[in-house]
Amino acid sequence: MSAEQVGRIFREGSGRAIAVLIRIFGDIDVAEDALQEAFALALKTWPEGGLPPNPQAWLVTTARNGAIDRLRRESLGRAILSDLVREQAAATETLDLSLGPMDDDRLRLIFTCCHPALSSEAQVALTLRLLCGLATHDVARAFLVEETTMAQRLVRAKRKIKSAHIPYRVPEARELPSRLPPVLAVAYLVYNAGASRKPGASADLEDLGAEGIRLARLLVALLPREPEVAGLLALMLLNESRRAARFAGDGSIVLLRNQERAQWDRSLIDEGQTILRACLQRDEPGPYQIQAAIQAVHADAATFGQTDWQQIVALYDELLPMTRSPVVAMNRAIAVGEVEGPQAALDLIENLDLDRYYLFHSTRADFLRRLARGAEASLAYLKAAELAPTDAERRFLRSRSEERLH
Repeated sequence: MSAEQVGRIFREGSGRAIAVLIRIFGDIDVAEDALQEAFALALKTWPEGGLPPNPQAWLVTTARNGAIDRLRRESLGRAILSDLVREQAAATETLDLSLGPMDDDRLRLIFTCCHPALSSEAQVALTLRLLCGLATHDVARAFLVEETTMAQRLVRAKRKIKSAHIPYRVPEARELPSRLPPVLAVAYLVYNAGASRKPGASADLEDLGAEGIRLARLLVALLPREPEVAGLLALMLLNESRRAARFAGDGSIVLLRNQERAQWDRSLIDEGQTILRACLQRDEPGPYQIQAAIQAVHADAATFGQTDWQQIVALYDELLPMTRSPVVAMNRAIAVGEVEGPQAALDLIENLDLDRYYLFHSTRADFLRRLARGAEASLAYLKAAELAPTDAERRFLRSRSEERLH
């Protein structure tokens, strides 16, 4: 067994292991340090001795025993090594991580990482670090910051959990309506951090898209009665189905109307639509389910021209009052533009407060281009290029601007 294989097993199981250890010791730093020490031991022993029967249980047991030994040697550890900790340790002498209580631990950790007392940035960083098992340098790359900067942010977030006495528990049923949306938002942010990247351009960032889907699958398994959780997974799968078609061979962006639909992944589409049909039958519509339904309509069309834009406008009419988001209003206008024409769409977006959002300017430019207002369209494309977050998008938008100058 290679070190790479050991690392993969660790990555896949670290979220469950860290969740169990945080419950046992009540301290994130103690749990993280203990798990890292267990991982270091696994790197030494597994390649020669082979995998233990239950690798995740081995990691938790080894980490727990090592942490207890270390805490006994440290005066600071005496407060942590209470009777409760010893009882927890004895109760988990033999661990089967397929059992429900371990899933409860992961759910506790999800809600701790996504507590509203933490900033959105801290929520995403902690989720990537603790639940998804990404190393600090990988989290730093996702945020485009130095590793030392991210390490400091993670330390501050963990201190906030301590100082604010953020509980390590699953919210009660009455709390879920307010506590679940931040959790879903974090999972979607994780997915989008990787999903918009060109396949093969950056393995680290691509992995984030896969991590977002894995996190959504975990949430569906842990919260099977929440249709919005299923809606989020369906939305991710339907978006992911088109990712390979979004980029040309030279890395340039391909618009939806020009995408080669044979490149769309039908297995992901079928899975996403199956999940969506099941949650829509419950008749408890929510923003993620409706967004997934919009993507499902796109997936049903054999060509761009065959898209049922009337149905998409109707879905946006449901979504907009739920979100009151100017981005949703802009996307609704795009659909209206396909039904009523570019002038009607342009009228809808002119007063939206989205001046710092590059897609607003590129959308406005497209409407102006279709209205034969080339000079205005060119300026709008350049404004979008100034604000675009990636080189591929900047190149695409500048090329669109140049097209309008000739």
